[in-house]
Amino acid sequence: MAIVINMPRLSDTMTEGVVAKWHVKVGDAITEGTLLAEIETDKATMDFEAFPGQEGTLLHIGVGEGETSPVDTILAVIGAKGEDISALLSGASAAPAPAAAPAPAEPAPAPAPSPAPVAAPAPAEDSRVKASPLAKSLAAEKGVDLRAVTGSGEGGRIVKRDIETAASTPAVASSAAPTAVSYPSSGYQDTPISQMRKTIAKRLSESKFTAPHFYLTMSVDMDAAIEARQALNASGDHRISFNDLVVKAVAKGLKKHPAVNSAWLGDVIRTNYDVHVGVAVAVEDGLLVPVVRHADAKSLTQISAEVKDFAQRAKTKKLQPADWEGNTFTISNLGMFGIDQFTAIVNPPDSCILAVGGIQSVPVVKNGQVVPGNIMKLTLSCDHRVVDGATGSAFLNSVKAFLESPVTMML
Repeated sequence: MAIVINMPRLSDTMTEGVVAKWHVKVGDAITEGTLLAEIETDKATMDFEAFPGQEGTLLHIGVGEGETSPVDTILAVIGAKGEDISALLSGASAAPAPAAAPAPAEPAPAPAPSPAPVAAPAPAEDSRVKASPLAKSLAAEKGVDLRAVTGSGEGGRIVKRDIETAASTPAVASSAAPTAVSYPSSGYQDTPISQMRKTIAKRLSESKFTAPHFYLTMSVDMDAAIEARQALNASGDHRISFNDLVVKAVAKGLKKHPAVNSAWLGDVIRTNYDVHVGVAVAVEDGLLVPVVRHADAKSLTQISAEVKDFAQRAKTKKLQPADWEGNTFTISNLGMFGIDQFTAIVNPPDSCILAVGGIQSVPVVKNGQVVPGNIMKLTLSCDHRVVDGATGSAFLNSVKAFLESPVTMML
């Protein structure tokens, strides 16, 4: 009997996936643990292997490289060599139809007449090139002329790996170089929405328009934190960042104010005893929020090493679901991008998120004298269904106190 393998649900927010790469082809022998494909979810690109009992010959591939398919539609079929699966596929035609839907969806970016006036390099020509939506988007981003790329996908179709190879080949990349830096005087360009961007739009829209937000801003004197960081980095093997100090201060603050370490679940408010701090990391398609678990119990060097590892794996899409699930509070730091102050949208299921600005050298008043100072602004976004103004203010004051006297975080 043939075995149907469906598009897996690889994260709690995944509704559809993109086959980034197939590692097998029709006719290959499949055994338990065989690496079948790389699946791009809304948060990462993950290896997908054959499970126990999924053994035999690969008889059918339902989703081509670079194509999108909803969760639980046919990804592949495994069975005995030469087995007739036509009845199985026709009987499941109602299910795989969405899996084949990327074919109709594909013309959407190309046949629309609008791209013609937009892209100077002749999008009308591109519309006749067989390429996946992901490959087209990547080509536009990297300045690769699709007409100069040879496709390695089924039927000569251009897929993601072809664009990545072409982008590293000077002859191909340079032929389209003017496209990347030259913009038309009118028109527009439609770029397919990535799985990650779809999820960000859905979850944060729900948060913003469902949770009543309010914001609290406080200035922190970072002179002592600067001195402490310099001393720590001078004496240790690990370099501590200001963000590591913020993570530690927040974790200690959440232990003192558990009401902020809570979540709105509709019928109940859940107060979390464990402190799991999510740290927003910017990646190419948007952002991910890997989680530093039990951050209150970890040293600064442990937090530093963990955050650095998360950041690296996030940028290469190597994070696993266990890395980004279970946050009880989130930090978003844009200080390294020159942002002085901003507000962030609460990241469900958290009830609060802390927006961290950059350290500014400004005149401050100390002991009645105007002297040079280093100020960092923190803005706490709160879900008013869970956290009131006084509660949020008390928490923010504790974070401020820890940062202005870093030695207290070591106790």
